[in-house]
Amino acid sequence: RRPPRSTLDRSSAASDVYKRQGINAEYMGIIKTMKEEKKGVDRRPKKDLNKEMTRDFTLNLKKRLYKIQFKKRGKRAINEIRRFAQKQMWTRDVRIDTELNHYVWKNGIRNVPDKVRIRVSKKKNQDEDATEPFFCLVQHVDVEDFSGLRTENAKA
Repeated sequence: RRPPRSTLDRSSAASDVYKRQGINAEYMGIIKTMKEEKKGVDRRPKKDLNKEMTRDFTLNLKKRLYKIQFKKRGKRAINEIRRFAQKQMWTRDVRIDTELNHYVWKNGIRNVPDKVRIRVSKKKNQDEDATEPFFCLVQHVDVEDFSGLRTENAKA
């Protein structure tokens, strides 16, 4: 009697299928041995999160503010920019530049710009009593046209 499939490891279950079909799975390189799985041979290289970097992004605020009531759009736009910077740079401490704040709020609380080009810089924290080792500074990049712009590493 065969044990339930959940107790079998995947490689032995798969090799049984290949044996029935007359294929040597180890020879074909289809199934990894247990040693290779433990070593993590096919893993992608990890990002180095502990380094300073600067990138330019185009944020579509229109899709992030869809179905948000008018009197909450300005504050929500700032919070969405903050959330985006946290996600991209892996920092909790996000500081928004006054120029970007003025750009978002220039037409009032209801009429937030549809798109905004931002420069996100991850920098080391110089404060002695800081809880986070890095902070993130978000600045406004003035562009005439948003067409053809992509995410790119900025020259700091």
